[in-house]
Amino acid sequence: MIKIKTKDIISFKDHPYKVEEDDSLKELMDSIEKTGLIHPVIVREKNNKYEMISGHRRLKAYELLGIDEIEADIKELTDDEAIVFMVDSNIHREKILPSEKAFAYKMKLDAIKHQGKKLETSETEVRKTESADKISDESAQNVRRYVRLTYLIPELLQLVDDTVKYGKNQILTMGIKPAVEISYLTKEEQKLLYSEIVYEELTPSHAQAIKIRELSKNKQLNDDSLEKILDEKKGNQNEKISFNKDKIVKALPYEMTKRDKRYIEDYIIKAIETYRSLEIERGDEYDLDI
Repeated sequence: MIKIKTKDIISFKDHPYKVEEDDSLKELMDSIEKTGLIHPVIVREKNNKYEMISGHRRLKAYELLGIDEIEADIKELTDDEAIVFMVDSNIHREKILPSEKAFAYKMKLDAIKHQGKKLETSETEVRKTESADKISDESAQNVRRYVRLTYLIPELLQLVDDTVKYGKNQILTMGIKPAVEISYLTKEEQKLLYSEIVYEELTPSHAQAIKIRELSKNKQLNDDSLEKILDEKKGNQNEKISFNKDKIVKALPYEMTKRDKRYIEDYIIKAIETYRSLEIERGDEYDLDI
């Protein structure tokens, strides 16, 4: 173990774990101030610098404390070995977001595959090396689910992370199982879905996500089909106010019926607000009390 300058340490490329200045980091800083660093950081030499393998949070704590040297162990690791070491060193942290696990498992899986290809072994041994069973203590099925999350657009992946960050009391959150189904949609379809989620203030259940994926497979995914699925009653949803579409269309100016549904909604809301302000100006609010 040696001491190295913090300014000489570079972050691991595509490091999947976020370092946030939260309460746990403040607790780490307090611990370092009182008792020093218990576990040295792990680095490897790279381009006349030291690449961080394990210890990004400890390094951040040192930087915030204004300490310019940190205890470190230097490892001789190949790129693939460094990825595996980095993932394994961080995967058992107390709080890990689904997105962090997803990209960590993906990086480790790719590294293991690459190592397997470099070894001139039999095809059977290579397939075994590529198996998700070797990625973590989690079941192979769970690992594959997490890796699928890397195919989500950032906005949808954030909904999955928010389930862990804020709990299910948050209005817009999405579980891993529905997210996995959604990950098979194209990027454009995912953007369309996210737009509908924000508009409807609803996220799909697992069953609804399966329907959405099926629509995508059959080239039938659009605004209307998504709206119909998201509007299906779910046990954990608040009751929504619904209106008779035909009656509303009859009351609208003809040219308005050809417009986008969001434009129509804005038009109706403005009409109600205008009517409301006219009522107040005329004193209609008080007529009911006489």
